[in-house]
Amino acid sequence: MKIHRFFAKDMRSALAEVKDTLGVDAVILSNTKVNGGVEIVAAVDVADKTPQGRASAGRAGERELPEDRVTLSSAPRQAAPRQTAKAEPRKKAAPTLNWDWQSREQDSRSESLPEWSRGLARQAMEQQPEFAAAEPASPVKKVTMADLSEEMLSLRQLLEHQLSGLRQDAKARRQPVRTLLEERLVKMGFPSTLAEEVTAPMPEALGANDGWKWLRVQLKKRLFTSDNTILRKGGVVAMMGPTGVGKTTTVAKLAAHYALKHGADEVALVSTDTYRIGAHEQLATYGRIIGCPVKVAKDAEELEDVLYQLRNRSLVLIDTAGMGQRDLRLNQQLSTLVQAGQVPIQRYLVLSATAQQRVLEDALNRFSQVPLDGLVLTKLDETLSLGEVLGLAIQNALPIGYLTDGQRVPEDLQVAQAENLLERALALFVGTAAA
Repeated sequence: MKIHRFFAKDMRSALAEVKDTLGVDAVILSNTKVNGGVEIVAAVDVADKTPQGRASAGRAGERELPEDRVTLSSAPRQAAPRQTAKAEPRKKAAPTLNWDWQSREQDSRSESLPEWSRGLARQAMEQQPEFAAAEPASPVKKVTMADLSEEMLSLRQLLEHQLSGLRQDAKARRQPVRTLLEERLVKMGFPSTLAEEVTAPMPEALGANDGWKWLRVQLKKRLFTSDNTILRKGGVVAMMGPTGVGKTTTVAKLAAHYALKHGADEVALVSTDTYRIGAHEQLATYGRIIGCPVKVAKDAEELEDVLYQLRNRSLVLIDTAGMGQRDLRLNQQLSTLVQAGQVPIQRYLVLSATAQQRVLEDALNRFSQVPLDGLVLTKLDETLSLGEVLGLAIQNALPIGYLTDGQRVPEDLQVAQAENLLERALALFVGTAAA
């Protein structure tokens, strides 16, 4: 019997090495886990297998020795028949582990496979689940062009972020006061592009306090107001904007203020909101309280007729339907205001000061399909910052007409003033920072 010791990184590799070295007739004597892999002790019977030897073994009165062995093969086999001189060559099996225990009556004269060898073989067979539990190698994941593109984009974004931080640090070292004021504007809600643009021409010699005073002057120059045009001059004014921003309440507040100063006979209200249930009733209730007429116009033709009927009124306020920026009916609503062109219509966009920056920008882009004369800012009592709406007005050079900060009619309405708006924006920033 020839005994060999094999070392490999795993059981599968070790068994394959046993098979390649000793053949499929090898007997596993022991297997042990060691550092770096496994150790297998295997043996193979090297008795004479020549035709003469087999012939002598088959003499009368003698029997072939039975074999109790652990066989490496690709599938279980039946009891092997006695070999003849013309036996077919054994086919090479795949290097997988398959146990074939063959128990036969042991010849008392047999000395080729002692009892201790069979005991070790049984022990190896009892450990079969450990061998069978070996997991196959994980398949290699294929990398696609989409994966590469995504990885490149991620690396690019990371690099841009790091470079931006380096530029900001260098700028803070070179121009600490300017960087400080720029960061203050951003924290107040102003867009970063606007903050950088406004602070760029600031003299370097100014300190933090003088720099802030200089900066407020620059913001005031860029922030336009309509100087109370609606209540001073009257005309036909349409309030437009997304749903829920407070258009109807704003119309009622303006009408009440004008009626208190010029009389209810000089005011009229018109509703083009035929989509929302109860919209006309809400405006009609305000009209009864103020004492002015309320009309309804479904399309451009009816609006033109209504405006002709109200031509003697010095102020006509149009309450348009509240629609989302992506509502398909919005274009129809806007075209109604454009086509009723016999009378010039002032168009004010009503925006909520509580809206996010991107929502404000999207609303302005949608409603600016028709020329806008100004903005009305609502819900100032609910917002935590004013920089978003003020920045939008500055960047688009739109004058702010009026502010509303409550539900009371007509008390909660103020004429917009640049200085007052900047003071409120700063007060909100300081209050939020203190909290």
